[in-house]
Amino acid sequence: MSDLVIYFSRAGENYFGGKLMNIEKGNTEVIAEYIQELTGADLFKVDPAVEYPEDYMKCIDVAKKEMQTNARPEIKESINDISDYDTIFIGFPNWWGTLPMPMFTQLEQLDFTGKTVKAFVTHEGSGFGSSEKDIKKLCSGAEIKKGLSIPGAEVYDAKDIVRSWLDE
Repeated sequence: MSDLVIYFSRAGENYFGGKLMNIEKGNTEVIAEYIQELTGADLFKVDPAVEYPEDYMKCIDVAKKEMQTNARPEIKESINDISDYDTIFIGFPNWWGTLPMPMFTQLEQLDFTGKTVKAFVTHEGSGFGSSEKDIKKLCSGAEIKKGLSIPGAEVYDAKDIVRSWLDE
């Protein structure tokens, strides 16, 4: 049995350390790759079928509408079976207080019974918001462990923090 990281991450124009910046790799992806490096976990990136706008302000408008309408945006590819995995890491940026809606699309397809779930979030000061209660619902039947919250501006300095969290 092994570990799996299911994550959503967005590169491009992002709010980063108090200002808008273009980033080559999404903050959550940086943390997902640390987890892969430290545990040997498989990675699965959730990509929306329709990309979010490159412009940050337009992107957050789309994300807010999706959240308000409880949308389940289509995703490019799904993972349908997690039976080969013991621990599932779920990573995402905090969008409007919870997971981006494509994560709901993916996670609702999975049976988490008997799995261990460890969530991690990147944010700009909002931590997990209400996402922990959403994860409890989405991952029904799983043992939910303490999550990890990392400010987006600090991801490149967070490998030791990730290592400590993994060792808990």
